[in-house]
Amino acid sequence: MFGKRYRSSAEWWSNNQNRFMTTSKRVQDRSKMKRVHDLEVVTEKWKIASKVLFLMELLKKEPELIMPVRSLDKFRAQISLPKPHRMSDFIRKSPKLFELYKDRRGVLWCGMTEQAEELVEEEDRILEEHQDKAAEYVTRFLMMSVDKRVRVDKIAHYRRDFALPNDFRTTWVHKYPQYFRLVRDNEHIEYLELVSWNPAWAITELEKKTMAFTDASAHTPGLLTLPFPLKFPPNYKKRVYKYRGALDHFQKRSYLSPYADARGLKAGAK
Repeated sequence: MFGKRYRSSAEWWSNNQNRFMTTSKRVQDRSKMKRVHDLEVVTEKWKIASKVLFLMELLKKEPELIMPVRSLDKFRAQISLPKPHRMSDFIRKSPKLFELYKDRRGVLWCGMTEQAEELVEEEDRILEEHQDKAAEYVTRFLMMSVDKRVRVDKIAHYRRDFALPNDFRTTWVHKYPQYFRLVRDNEHIEYLELVSWNPAWAITELEKKTMAFTDASAHTPGLLTLPFPLKFPPNYKKRVYKYRGALDHFQKRSYLSPYADARGLKAGAK
């Protein structure tokens, strides 16, 4: 494993590069004048974390979990790293997760530390344990779509949000033929298509909390008039008081269940 083979090199980088990405003061500084300070701080930190996760997933696809840094350069756009910033400098800002090593030919390599590899193994184990729940979420997503099918590349974009494994395109999508199937259109674009409708899953969480269902199989999604639970930051009290009438009107309006048949609706229609 990279962490064991190049530990001495990693220790050198760790001792000389102590600043970790998520402790940057710029995150807090850029959030001072925002309307929801705590949310902005989390958003800025997630921007950094998503870049680190992207690099970790690239390394996971390699047989030895290592890649030449020059090969990582072609992924600058994905992590929003413009020139003249160097990829190696970006990697060194996360010494607890990445190690750099220069071989005898002078080629700089990047790999994960032992701590990072343990996190990857833990993530894979958790995904495996909850793959049935992930299948439910994907099925619900298909049930909410107008045509009851979604392009695979769209699902891939939210793969982490659905808690899907890296091999979901090739292996995972075929594990649940009772829920969905992989199809291609005339242009050879891949879609995930709903196979069977599950009435028990066509109920929103808000409905479950406020309504009693004795027979979920007989439930038909339609118009709802359930108010949403709203929670505002402490510094929003004056704004909430000012717009209380509009908020009350919003809470009393009826709306369509996300699982209802929306094929007859048009965008922007009232």
